[in-house]
Amino acid sequence: MTIMKIRGGDLDLVEYEFVTFRPGEQVKTAGIVSSRPVVPFSGTVTVRAPARIHLTVLDMNRFSPSRPGGGGVGFAIQLYCTVSVSCTEKEITIDYNRPAIIRHFIEVFRKISGYTGGFAVSAQDHQHQHVGLGSTSTIMIALAHALNTAVGSPFSNDQLRKMIGYNYVEETVEGNVAFGFETGVGPAASTYGGMAIMGDDLTLIYHHPFAMGKDVYVVIPPSDISSAGTKEFDLLMNKARVLDYRDRELKAYLIMMDLIPALEKGDLSKMGDIIWEFDFRGSKRAEVEHHSFAIYHYMSRLREAGLEFVGMSSVGPSISIITGRPRSEVEKIVRDLGLSVAVTTAVDNEGLKVSVSGK
Repeated sequence: MTIMKIRGGDLDLVEYEFVTFRPGEQVKTAGIVSSRPVVPFSGTVTVRAPARIHLTVLDMNRFSPSRPGGGGVGFAIQLYCTVSVSCTEKEITIDYNRPAIIRHFIEVFRKISGYTGGFAVSAQDHQHQHVGLGSTSTIMIALAHALNTAVGSPFSNDQLRKMIGYNYVEETVEGNVAFGFETGVGPAASTYGGMAIMGDDLTLIYHHPFAMGKDVYVVIPPSDISSAGTKEFDLLMNKARVLDYRDRELKAYLIMMDLIPALEKGDLSKMGDIIWEFDFRGSKRAEVEHHSFAIYHYMSRLREAGLEFVGMSSVGPSISIITGRPRSEVEKIVRDLGLSVAVTTAVDNEGLKVSVSGK
């Protein structure tokens, strides 16, 4: 197995064994208890969940692949993943190009809920994987709500978010899975829409509608740097931890004293100033520099052109832009940098939608 060394400071060096396992193994119940017995639904449940832009983690020292948390800030966008679920007698069938992560969460859900039947699952993601738009977390929250509804909704939104967080995995090329990093920002933003602010242990501190009437543009600069697997692990658990030791108090202060008031006022320019500060602080700096200083160059030029809100999502390389300026102007600004707009959308302020059909 791969063993990764984690250094958070001169006297802080530990080793983490990067263990892979079969889907359905190493299930963590996290003390979650259902509120009512399961009652399988005879029709089909379909959930459409918005993807997310993850702007920053609050403190990388508070999470690892074996411990979800760390806090963070992110928002939902009108780019969607859809999951449909039907209950079956025993069989589990999965129509998705990443079946291992689906199978693992089904087994997690079955163990915690006590449901002994099967499921037929069909999933469709937004087709932008491992570029910072949360394809895995969005599919997972859509799946969790679909499974929950299909058996009578025995779990709350908070319980589903924690069920995902403590069992969050990424697939391997061999069809196995390994625990990944999860702050809870993606599932919270996808569930409720708007901007979500998370504390440690997957706790939702605050959410609020965001950037209503504004456009969101996603630019994906070229990068040959991996944003997944062991390279991501090395980035997040070494340099990022050191930087968060230094800047976590400032980041928390900016969130409480500046970002939340700006959200209440709907002041997009002020929010953009704070996010720009985050891009140079703590773990976010490590994530941006992971893709070389070219990302800073692109984002700086976008800011200099007068775009109100610019920030890299997750470990990148996707850059999110939010502005009220005309689309033609934004596209020209981006084109002049030798880039192109990959996605034109808006903030989703409603969150996931559940629909049922048949009996």
